[in-house]
Amino acid sequence: MTIPPPLSIRALDLIGNTPLVRLEGPSREAGCDIFGKCEFLNPGASVKDRAALGIVRDAEARGELEPGGCVVEGTAGNTGIGLALVCNALGYRCIIVMPDNQSREKTDTLLALGAELVLVPPTKYSDCNHFVHTSRRLAEETPGAVWANQFDNIANRRAHIETTAPEIWAQMDGRIDGFTCAAGTGGTIAGVGLGLKERDENVVVALTDPHGAALYEYYAHGELKAEGRSVAEGIGQGRITGNLDGAAIDTQFRVSDAEGLAWVDRLLREEGLCLGLSSGINVAGAVMLGRLLAAQGRPKARVATILCDTGFRYLSTLYNPEWVAAQGLPPIGRPGRD
Repeated sequence: MTIPPPLSIRALDLIGNTPLVRLEGPSREAGCDIFGKCEFLNPGASVKDRAALGIVRDAEARGELEPGGCVVEGTAGNTGIGLALVCNALGYRCIIVMPDNQSREKTDTLLALGAELVLVPPTKYSDCNHFVHTSRRLAEETPGAVWANQFDNIANRRAHIETTAPEIWAQMDGRIDGFTCAAGTGGTIAGVGLGLKERDENVVVALTDPHGAALYEYYAHGELKAEGRSVAEGIGQGRITGNLDGAAIDTQFRVSDAEGLAWVDRLLREEGLCLGLSSGINVAGAVMLGRLLAAQGRPKARVATILCDTGFRYLSTLYNPEWVAAQGLPPIGRPGRD
């Protein structure tokens, strides 16, 4: 018997080309087809792997990142995990600056991956000690380092224009009526939205914003104004980042933590998907968008959203009944929930 040669697939080729799954419960609630892009199946278990690879490859192409160099970034965790994996695969050092209120699983994962981790207190973006500004200073002070700058580096959204959007388009056979997700850096919603509208300008792109963020009011009324708070990690933005500049956003929704967690719970109990809160918020927004399209005369609409990361990253928080109770929220995946 002849043994075929090994496939010419490298580890970094595993980033992207994630499955798209029809979500049964959300589809019933919306009265249309809701699809989730399974980004938790990337090697780093989140959608941020795409941005990480795109940013590193862009820095290489521009000659800023040379062999043996270093990548520095400020992140809520998932981009740092993606960067750590990409840097390991390509032989770069990786320094991650992260707020110290993120889940323990993210901290432990970054350390396990070999990233040099700097934890700072959470603070407003206007504070010079904000994790983004701290990471920029570290990059400037570190020989051979580049600052990933995921919020304003449009290599982030370009990764979604070039990969995520065409994947969704192909997986849905070019029949897509709407797309929605939340914004952290803005790279995903801007990139996917622009990429889909290049193919069909009638695709409705909606922002799904958590409480505590300012973008809902901006797209609704032209004012950056935040209301309430959210425990969601990695989403919610108070400014127009470089990635959001020029984003094609047609409408907007605001989703509470309780609504998002209700979908996290249902997706776990009914569909066997263990996800983080950003995914639950995205799904809630997709249901809202589906209902909006139906009200506009498109009852058989097809809506896609992003299932951002795995719930295993939040076992000490979202999936810890004591933690969620302290936040005034109901537990996930526990008997007795209706």
